[in-house]
Amino acid sequence: MQVHRKFPVAAAIAAVVPLALGSGPAGASNPRSAGDRAAAVALDWQRQAVTSIYVTAAKSPPSGSLYLAFTSQAVYQAARKAMTHRASPAAAVASAAHDVLTTYFPAQASTLDAKLVESLDAIADGAAEERGAAIGAAAAHNMIASRSGDGRDDPTIVYNKPAGIGVWQPAPGGAMADAWLGFVDPLVATTVPLDGPDPVTSPAYAADFNEVRAFGASQIAPEQAATANFFAFNPVRMYRESLLEHLDQEPMGLLPTTRLFARLDTATADGFIQAWRLKFDVGFWRPGPGIAAAAIDGNPATEPLPGWAAVLAVPAYSDYVSGHAQATSTFAEVLRLTFGDDLTLTLNRPGASRTYTSLSTLEHAALNSRIWGGLHFRDAMEDGYALGHAVADQVVTAIR
Repeated sequence: MQVHRKFPVAAAIAAVVPLALGSGPAGASNPRSAGDRAAAVALDWQRQAVTSIYVTAAKSPPSGSLYLAFTSQAVYQAARKAMTHRASPAAAVASAAHDVLTTYFPAQASTLDAKLVESLDAIADGAAEERGAAIGAAAAHNMIASRSGDGRDDPTIVYNKPAGIGVWQPAPGGAMADAWLGFVDPLVATTVPLDGPDPVTSPAYAADFNEVRAFGASQIAPEQAATANFFAFNPVRMYRESLLEHLDQEPMGLLPTTRLFARLDTATADGFIQAWRLKFDVGFWRPGPGIAAAAIDGNPATEPLPGWAAVLAVPAYSDYVSGHAQATSTFAEVLRLTFGDDLTLTLNRPGASRTYTSLSTLEHAALNSRIWGGLHFRDAMEDGYALGHAVADQVVTAIR
């Protein structure tokens, strides 16, 4: 078939002719089935987004979440408009996802172009397809324009807190990873006050210190080490792929599906922005340096443990607040508000899989995994969950 996307974005935007609301998509005798088919296309492009962002471009989980959010917001807006403008919703969502991804990852243009051809080949040629493609292009254009100058990848932002008790420091010669992320403009304005890490001299800090001190690489139980290692995988990708599998088995239709991803990805991205600002501004040390300096930390309830080492590789950013906790809790809360807590999901990572029969049990396992892995004090995990739940609640309210 002829590919109806070989025209500039500006022309695509101009080609969108507003029609009466409620007119329904043209060219389909069964609007519900058209929406269901488009939902499958939307899921297909969600998988492509994961591949483009996390596999091919190899973005970090936090920075990659921004591009998932840009894609999902554009797709949702395209789906909403296509369903009320006599347009092919499948063409709209495919074009929106394609245009966002090719803009931010131009090196993948040939792969993404071929993917778009595949999507459009399944749609009947005609005016409805043209309108859908134009609506998708316009949604992508608007999303991209709205993020111009949003602070991504700003090289002038450098973490440089002076060394001291309780202060995280990069490895010699290193730097804080994605230091700029906490200064990026949020997609939705959310407010989540947190009380910060417990003071190093406090009993609460000592309790968290002694908990994680007991889980060093040389003394941790095998089942706890296994859980720590299982969750030591890109949480955004692992959780998202489990959701995609669930939606393959229990489809929801186009608008609920695209709204779900817009909410999920926006909440995750905005949660990461807030988490990284706290990591930058607070800069609280991780358990390893804390255990090594326990003899001089001013807390009589802490003691060093020579040779202590974390089970997991330690990332290049501070303890507070946990980004993994934020990613887990935003995912769980958005899904909880959509499906309820009793949702069974199977998480897969290379070489292992685990099934959780509720979102609460998944959260519980993920929280403990970061303590058992030696990466976080419990306070950073619990506050990360508070952050994620609150951001998710506010974003779900904002995106209707």
